[in-house]
Amino acid sequence: MLGLALFFIGAVLVVNGVGLSGRFEPRDSAPFNLLVGLLALFINAIGILRAGADPDFFAAAGGLLFAFTYLYLAVVQWWGLKGVGLGWYCLFVAISALAFAASAGDMRVIAMWLVWASLWFFFFVALGLGRPLRFLAGYTVLVGVVTCWIPGLMILMGKW
Repeated sequence: MLGLALFFIGAVLVVNGVGLSGRFEPRDSAPFNLLVGLLALFINAIGILRAGADPDFFAAAGGLLFAFTYLYLAVVQWWGLKGVGLGWYCLFVAISALAFAASAGDMRVIAMWLVWASLWFFFFVALGLGRPLRFLAGYTVLVGVVTCWIPGLMILMGKW
């Protein structure tokens, strides 16, 4: 299920990055953020139901960081909120992502968690602290393609 989640998280990151560049209104991507957030929530709920030990719950917690990010973002976009609360949530997620990187055994996964931590941190700076980052749109697209879309596709194709 990881491949499925990563594939669609990659897609939503690309869409959100394009939206950040000003190509369309933020509200236009709210439905997709909602769908991807619900998909990630569903996948990780299955993981929790199947969990047998703490590492299984830890893995689900990592997935829920993504689910709640996109669900929260959908609400912010839909209602035209400033996103300050989302920004502070992103700081929590960025710090938590460092723990997931530290616990990963695969160098590719460590690198992915570190890149995701940086992206969440930049969203904390932009939303939580209200400091615009001109590179954030392009960086979001790049992170989506390199750490989610391509790995997700590779996992789904059995090439990971």
